[in-house]
Amino acid sequence: MSVPTAIVIVLGEAHLRQIMKSYARYYNGFRTHRSLNKDTPNSRPVQRSGPISSYAILAGLHHHYARV
Repeated sequence: MSVPTAIVIVLGEAHLRQIMKSYARYYNGFRTHRSLNKDTPNSRPVQRSGPISSYAILAGLHHHYARV
């Protein structure tokens, strides 16, 4: 099993706080959790139709795919 290596260069405390807030929003709002039956801690509506767009999170470290 391979694990992607990710490097984020932190440019100070304010930058670190911004990175952590961004990741927390991603983790709670978009990232699916197996223990929640592939839902997020902040539940969201199911989108069944429409084109799919990709949004980069943390400079492309993660991606969020959503229907427009």
